[in-house]
Amino acid sequence: MWLTSVVVSREAPAPLTLQIQTAIKQEVTDGVLRPGTRLPSTRGLAHDLNVSRSVVVEAYGQLIAEGYLEAMQGSGTRVARHLSGPPVVSPLLDEGRVPRVRWDLRTGGSVPSHFPHREWALAYQQAVRSAGRADLGYPPLSGVPALREELARYLGRVRGVRTAPQRIMVVAGFAHGLALLCAALTRLGIGAIAVEDPGLVRQQRFIRAAGLTTVPVPVDAEGIDVAALAATGVRAVLVTPFHQFPTGVTMSPQRREALVGWARATGGYVIEDDYDGDLWLERRPRPLALQRLAPGHVVYAGTASKTVAPTLRTGWLAAPADLLTALERARSERDLGADGLTQLAFAELLRGGALDRHLRRLRSRYRGRREALAQAVQRHLPGAALSGSAAGLHACVRLPRRTDEALLVARALRRSVLVRGGRDFTTLSGSPDPALVVGYTQVSTAGLYEAVQELGRVWEQLPDR
Repeated sequence: MWLTSVVVSREAPAPLTLQIQTAIKQEVTDGVLRPGTRLPSTRGLAHDLNVSRSVVVEAYGQLIAEGYLEAMQGSGTRVARHLSGPPVVSPLLDEGRVPRVRWDLRTGGSVPSHFPHREWALAYQQAVRSAGRADLGYPPLSGVPALREELARYLGRVRGVRTAPQRIMVVAGFAHGLALLCAALTRLGIGAIAVEDPGLVRQQRFIRAAGLTTVPVPVDAEGIDVAALAATGVRAVLVTPFHQFPTGVTMSPQRREALVGWARATGGYVIEDDYDGDLWLERRPRPLALQRLAPGHVVYAGTASKTVAPTLRTGWLAAPADLLTALERARSERDLGADGLTQLAFAELLRGGALDRHLRRLRSRYRGRREALAQAVQRHLPGAALSGSAAGLHACVRLPRRTDEALLVARALRRSVLVRGGRDFTTLSGSPDPALVVGYTQVSTAGLYEAVQELGRVWEQLPDR
């Protein structure tokens, strides 16, 4: 067992024992040696450093006395488990450490009990059993043919997407697809993408990291403001027309026509992020994909993250022919395709109808949760109401105009309710109406009611409400 970060020198003025102690302390402090990490035996480290064993014994003993290390019977010497490492903040998700709470109403999480364990196991077993030599090699850049074929059938049947297998690229989730789209658009001479505001700020960071500029465009009760979009002069826009994030608005038919009209007039592209298009909870018919109105100008993007599980890292792009060519060229420079066995298993889910059955169960479960949320808001938050369509995994709760949104969110956290305010998702100047963005799928129906009841108690104590 090696400890490569510890180096000693007989030429240094400090004693060998102190050099070892200092090096290990620094590695523990910097988070390189994590709590619970097993260290080499005193005999082994002494051999590696070419020093006397007594030097290492003395160094370990002092570090144990200071609380950096712990000696465990039968398990050797380890970094003390009580030490907490430095906060780990993901540069992509920007979540970092969050406090432990009783009611977590954030969006985007997964629920293990909602995963179709049996169906996925059967589909994966079938994929492994039927995989031939070609299936076990590097997958085609645009995806396994079997999955592209099933996706073309499914998207046409369920979302009205006008595409063909050869117009679909399988990607490792929407973030991966967005990075490829940015690279492809750059090849076509497009250096900026308009984005909805409010919207998912994280996606703006993805776009900027890819070297493109983001241009925020306001969203109203009908969807993105197409007149404001046209005024920007950009030739690409990223939208969520089915269930806008975070307002929950479904783009109106008139606004859809205006948006595709803009794309045709400018020769531009619309990226349709249909992140939760399979989770329509309204009793009225769900709207079809925007892409069917202008297949030559709209890229339809879907994902399994919200309907099956984020860990699958499976998504798809149905793109116009010219853009697909640019996507394939961009991808050939970046990766060697997505996991083939996962693609084959997902194709099995689609082919046998298991995904359809899974989604019916999800929609029934989530419809009940959203209705419970609406009832709780009506009872415990006077003047507040859910806005937008009943769909997806979150709801936007519009608060009375005089509500101090930031204070409500902060005080709710003290009552063990973790929820995000609407202003977290906007970058434009001005003060949008106060709102809460509530994820309702990770908490039980009873838990939703209790959480909103706590929010109501906090709201009642706010000044100038």
